[in-house]
Amino acid sequence: MATNLSNNPHVLLIVPAYNEGESILKVAETIRQAGYEFVVINDGSTDDTLQVCKLNDIPVINLGTNLGIGGAVQTGHLYALERGYDIDIQFDGDGQHDISSVPEIVAAVQNGANLVIGSRFISKDNTNFQSTGLRRLGIKWLSAVIKFVTGKRIYDVTSGFRACDRSTIELFSKEYPTDYPEPESIVSAIKHHLTVAEVPAKMNERQGGTSSIRAFSSMYYMIKVSLAILIQGVTRYGRIKE
Repeated sequence: MATNLSNNPHVLLIVPAYNEGESILKVAETIRQAGYEFVVINDGSTDDTLQVCKLNDIPVINLGTNLGIGGAVQTGHLYALERGYDIDIQFDGDGQHDISSVPEIVAAVQNGANLVIGSRFISKDNTNFQSTGLRRLGIKWLSAVIKFVTGKRIYDVTSGFRACDRSTIELFSKEYPTDYPEPESIVSAIKHHLTVAEVPAKMNERQGGTSSIRAFSSMYYMIKVSLAILIQGVTRYGRIKE
């Protein structure tokens, strides 16, 4: 599905945050300096994330309970949909995502992609941070599972640095996976005949907080994610090779 955007699209950065009190102010200041509109989704944090946002006039939606990364991001999509944004971009509250990569991600949407993944693995020269060897091995496995289900190869399937055009925002506002949202949402987009693209993106070490994928290297986690992808791709939609 082609994207039809002006040269000056209305862009929103969605910043999901769970216990990111150490880093959220710096992340917000970085986004402000770059001139982007944004909203923090405080996902039931038990630290001072909400207080930091309020004290520093950071736009924030406060979720009374922890919904997990899927619920927080879907809240951001609903916010973007209701306010008429052309593009929204998931941008982590831990400082890992580099604001300098946003223009290239936006450009990929303007060039026709519906969902654009900011990737650590397309160009090693374009990142300051690589995940552990075990995690990279797990990502390669999930990439292969998604390729089997959809026929399309996406390399950085767990990247949370991603942009959605209006049609993808509408889809994800209605239905968005909660257990393993990054890889599952890729399958969902492809099965809805949306164009998924991948561009190089800079990544940094997290500045605080705890990863939402703490058990990534465990076999149990990998089996669960793989099954979720297979169920999403095969049972619900039927396997389709592009």
